[in-house]
Amino acid sequence: MSFNIAPSLTRTAGIAAALATTIFVASCQVRPLYSEASGVAGKLASIEFSEAGNRIGQEVRNRLIFLSSRGAGEPDKADYKVELNARSSVIDTLLVASSDESRAGRATVSVDFTLKSNKDGHVIRAGNQSATALVDFPAQEFAKQRAIRDAENRAARQAAEFVAADIAAALGR
Repeated sequence: MSFNIAPSLTRTAGIAAALATTIFVASCQVRPLYSEASGVAGKLASIEFSEAGNRIGQEVRNRLIFLSSRGAGEPDKADYKVELNARSSVIDTLLVASSDESRAGRATVSVDFTLKSNKDGHVIRAGNQSATALVDFPAQEFAKQRAIRDAENRAARQAAEFVAADIAAALGR
């Protein structure tokens, strides 16, 4: 006597897999980071940022203020405070062997930040973000310094975007 269990087992396994997939997909909640329903936009608008200690820090701070308030500036009474520490480094990458001069480099901006509640001083999120911008070095010294400054500004704006996304994700929870 022969039993044919395979088709019945296969059908049961298929139904169980479909049911598990349906439950998994139903449990996922995908929503926009800056959605109005989550209240993140309002929380971002009530953030104050610490004073910058250098030019790079000021670039990061200015961009963060613009991103968090959507161009409206800092709030009069903030619910949150972000302490920032930004630094920059420029590294030569393409050295010309005959003259020991560099033709290109990388400007890297790193930002340490701490998001705190002003009500109780509770640390909500602390982290570090960095961004790198490539730069070509012209032969003229002033043009080279200006190119480095522009690369640092690009990297600072990109690092600020990363910090803003990190803060928005923390406030969205």
